Amino acid sequence: MRSQTTPMSKSQRKVCRRQQPETLPDFLATLPPILARVYSTRNIRSASELDNSLKGLLPYQSLKGIDAAVTLLVAALQDKASILIVGDFDADGATSTAVAVRALRLMGHSNINYLVPNRFEYGYGLTPEIVDVAQQSNPELIITVDNGIASIDGVERAKQYGIKVLVTDHHLPADRLPDADAIVNPNQAGDTFKCKSTAGVGVIFYIMLALRAALRDQDWFTTERPEPNLAELLDLVALGTVADVVPLEHNNRILVAQGIARIRAGKVSAGLKALIKVAGRNAQQLKASDMGFAIAPRINAAGRLEDMSIGIECLLCDDDVHALAIATQLDSLNHSRREIEDEMKQQAFRILDKLLNTEKNTIDGADDVPAALCLYQQDWHEGVIGILASRIKDYFHRPVIAFATSKEGELKGSARSIQGLHLRDVLDEVSKKHPQLIEKFGGHAMAAGLTVKKENLSEFKVAFIQQVNAHLTEDKLQNILLTDGSLNENDLKLDIAELIQNAGPWGQNFPEPVFDGQFDIIEKRIVGEKHLKLVLGCSGTDGAQQNTIDAIAFNVTDKDWPADVSRVDAVYRLDVNEFRGNRTAQLMVEHIEPVVG
Repeated sequence: MRSQTTPMSKSQRKVCRRQQPETLPDFLATLPPILARVYSTRNIRSASELDNSLKGLLPYQSLKGIDAAVTLLVAALQDKASILIVGDFDADGATSTAVAVRALRLMGHSNINYLVPNRFEYGYGLTPEIVDVAQQSNPELIITVDNGIASIDGVERAKQYGIKVLVTDHHLPADRLPDADAIVNPNQAGDTFKCKSTAGVGVIFYIMLALRAALRDQDWFTTERPEPNLAELLDLVALGTVADVVPLEHNNRILVAQGIARIRAGKVSAGLKALIKVAGRNAQQLKASDMGFAIAPRINAAGRLEDMSIGIECLLCDDDVHALAIATQLDSLNHSRREIEDEMKQQAFRILDKLLNTEKNTIDGADDVPAALCLYQQDWHEGVIGILASRIKDYFHRPVIAFATSKEGELKGSARSIQGLHLRDVLDEVSKKHPQLIEKFGGHAMAAGLTVKKENLSEFKVAFIQQVNAHLTEDKLQNILLTDGSLNENDLKLDIAELIQNAGPWGQNFPEPVFDGQFDIIEKRIVGEKHLKLVLGCSGTDGAQQNTIDAIAFNVTDKDWPADVSRVDAVYRLDVNEFRGNRTAQLMVEHIEPVVG
């Protein structure tokens, strides 16, 4: 099925069940059967991997460069030096900036400020141009957060001004590193920190833990300057970690779980509390998915449409009234972002309808969709192309790059990938084979950014698809939806939904459980013009209906179904719906199709 705004050639989804191991670790037998089943397919092999207490955090000592970073920071605090945080214009960058500023203030340093490059004027990272702007405030130390590992020219410019630089980042480094005074990045060569997927906010949080320990050893803290509880920052660390969609391996799950626990307990910063309110979420029942799909987009809207400083000011605000005013402004920006995105998505699908009828750059047997998609329109909004690329990627299950024209006239691209294709590595290969095609690039396995000249776009597109073809086989291009099997009618209840909800945090590479099954349609109607609202019945073995449950399938209508459909195959998440204080179980449908015959 498809919505009215999408082209005809959607990559078909194939539903498969996760392979259950033949034997389970003994400790899983002590858990409820549904959790034992789910954890066994997520490579949980010991009880310690389910312990999300802070005692399980990896030690900061294994981070390469941590000693040099702490030495720089201790000297800066002792000298009351002017420190400038240079962040990134996404939610990870915003939370990283807020964590750095708040932590240093908690440790008694007041001579601190921040600067986030406006993406439309300066682009990403510590560029020479943004260093020129920074120099006007006479900083003695620049700390990059969630950026800087590729800022070779920017660090050099800072050195020319006599400014020291501490680079903190998590993006993949190139062959050459900037000549900073210290670099902390778990992905740099020689680093032994086990959690390579740590987000930028996690990196700066670890540095602040190390700084606090060093200051404690030097008797820095006194009655007038008490030692801070840095756990107060975990709400922001959790938000940035979820927002950046990093894999939730155990160390990241601890950071997220602890942050969510604090929020649920009411120990949340004023700005984040306000964002939760304008997003219509319940702080006492907050989930990781709420952070990813409701909170983070409102912060990101500031960086996409205007200035990320608005989002950072919200996260730094300690006054409830003022925080709510800023959060309301961010909510308004997010509504504007949605309108722009919807228009761009309509345009993209019109482009794709033409593209799929004319291009055959495909892997044999992988349907009519090219192995990768590159899209461009002259008037697309540079701040929204990343979301557009993600939406198209999800729909077609293909790597996607969406391009927009920058202020300088070059094309800025935002890329999103699928499992099995390391996006930054592919761009690196294209750059080495065709040095003239890419002006600059950077990013992760799953997301990247790049700049190309407009006259090189067609040639780049061919080179990119060729390189993707070299990596993706037909099986990797199959849009497979993995499920955790079926649930019986006795499991479709609130207590099981709450059990699953609290067994996370769920996220990237530690996915929330999804199940499959057949249901009778008791009631159905279209809500909001494009969402299918259902009451489904689960039949017992004797054919008698045992119970019913509400369900909703977003961006799905039944207009293409046969008129007499009374039963459906559904893939769903068992979720908790809260309305006016009443909590019930409901199915959040990921995939649905009629059972015919």
